Amino acid sequence: MCGIVGYIGAREASDILVTGLKRLEYRGYDSAGIAVLNGSVKVRKKEGKVSELETVLNGQPVDGSVGMGHTRWATHGVPNDVNAHPHTADNGRFAIIHNGIIENYAVLKKQLAEKGYTFTSDTDTEVLAHFIDDVQKEANLSFAEAVRQALTQVDGAYGLVAVSQDEPDMLVVARNGSPLLLGIGEGEHFIGSDASPFIEYTRNVVYLNDGEMAVVRRNSYEVFKIDGAPVAKEVHALEWDLEEIEKGGYEHFMLKEIMEQPEVLENAMRGRVRLDDNQIRLGGLADVMPQLVNAERIIICACGTSWHAALVGEYLIEKHTRIPVEVEYASEFRYRDPILKDGDVVLVISQSGETADTLAAVRQAQQAGILTLGVVNTVGSTIARETDAGVYLHAGPEIGVASTKAFTAQVVVLTMIALAIGKERGTIDEGTLHTFLQGLTAIPDQIRSVLAQSEQIKELSHDYKTADNFLYLGRGCNFPVALEGALKLKEISYIHAEGYPAAEMKHGPIALIDRFMPVVVIAMKDAIYDKVVSGIEEVAAREGAVIAITEEGNDELDDLCKVVLHVPRSLECLEPLLTVIPLQLLSYYVAVLRDCNVDQPRNLAKSVTVE
Repeated sequence: MCGIVGYIGAREASDILVTGLKRLEYRGYDSAGIAVLNGSVKVRKKEGKVSELETVLNGQPVDGSVGMGHTRWATHGVPNDVNAHPHTADNGRFAIIHNGIIENYAVLKKQLAEKGYTFTSDTDTEVLAHFIDDVQKEANLSFAEAVRQALTQVDGAYGLVAVSQDEPDMLVVARNGSPLLLGIGEGEHFIGSDASPFIEYTRNVVYLNDGEMAVVRRNSYEVFKIDGAPVAKEVHALEWDLEEIEKGGYEHFMLKEIMEQPEVLENAMRGRVRLDDNQIRLGGLADVMPQLVNAERIIICACGTSWHAALVGEYLIEKHTRIPVEVEYASEFRYRDPILKDGDVVLVISQSGETADTLAAVRQAQQAGILTLGVVNTVGSTIARETDAGVYLHAGPEIGVASTKAFTAQVVVLTMIALAIGKERGTIDEGTLHTFLQGLTAIPDQIRSVLAQSEQIKELSHDYKTADNFLYLGRGCNFPVALEGALKLKEISYIHAEGYPAAEMKHGPIALIDRFMPVVVIAMKDAIYDKVVSGIEEVAAREGAVIAITEEGNDELDDLCKVVLHVPRSLECLEPLLTVIPLQLLSYYVAVLRDCNVDQPRNLAKSVTVE
């Protein structure tokens, strides 16, 4: 949640900050603001998107080569100009931006009010600004030391940047539970919630860990722990380019990312799926493969779309390894005192690698001495660094808030993990493995053939743009796809949608069906196809409008359904990679027709880094 950018160097800071905020807007878009140092701290902020802030800056420009910016996803206080960041203290002598939640802010606010401090906003961030001011004055500290000592008395999560007019040649940065990294340049340095604000200036980055601070100057930076101990940091080289975070001619990032999926899956499999010698090579798991082969149970923790991928992974892993799998919402796992024992493995899935609840699940498992694996997309993310082993998606940056290409990449990676473990355990024979590897390598071209139907799906979307509710049904490994299709629709079009196992329709949802209720049914010709068709007939008998997803060559549903969309035939466990594509496109086109902000749906942010 919330996007942070900072700059110190020789360039005009405001230009870099505004460009950076635009790239970070997927993290929050309730309001935006910047603070630039030039003799004094000059703050400009505005409710709404970064474009609204730009309008303010056009009328009230700010000059200076040191500054910071923030785009907000509201936690404390409604979105408005006053609650927008940055927040200042001591008559604007210094300013702070903050991503996270200060849990003891109410106690601190009461103490500060008793000392005569007044508050203009409803935010916990303003409380923190005044608290730093109070700590500095009480002990006559330097600005960086005041920030450090204040943070030792703060409970909660934060990623923050602070500037002071009294010490104008530095930025003070701190992280605890909210991602921040430094961009290392020559005579200049950058700060970001991710690397997107500064990718065109430098590929060299330093990742801050929880409980670390940095004092950043033009020609140097120092990193130390909140307790004051210095920390030596490694500089990492980024692997992606500026072009990957641009729309590339598409109207929305979401459509671009849907259309990228064939190439994304090819990248995810490159060097890993080896047809020539019938192998799956996952270098990130090589050292822990003996533990995986002998695992008694695999627990998969994830949130949102990643949780749906985890459900597909449950089918895959149990089928091919015969290891019991449990799928948990990470937000529930961390609080329910789970039973963990020797032989368990905890596998977590997170596109960003920063999801707060999923990271907490990792730490809880590690405290119990359990092997933890990560399936993440963002190289260098906290989950990637803290898990014992893992596999990267190599999906490239995903900017659209509603995840698409990350879902299919996650399913491919989970498929590879299942096959690799199964081969080592002897639960999948060489012939079956070869069949699956052939099926995997065929998937990108098969997805291309589904994407070629986008105009047809766009046209049929006109019939459903005014719907109030949708029902999505699937069975087996396509049940999670029904959940994912419903989530995509509700996320970006604001139409209420629910996904169910097809057989559960008779246990309640059938009461909702009438001629105004579109019902999306995934009806692939597998062992339970006839049962799914029976469900379609029950919907049709109640005048429900059925949109069926089935395989090429199947015309048996044409008379039963209002719309039939076809995907290529594949192995059953690989079907989710194909059946999800029409659902992504349907959601996208319905949302566009409803004039919704597809890339930045209301109330959502890409990376959930606070509880």
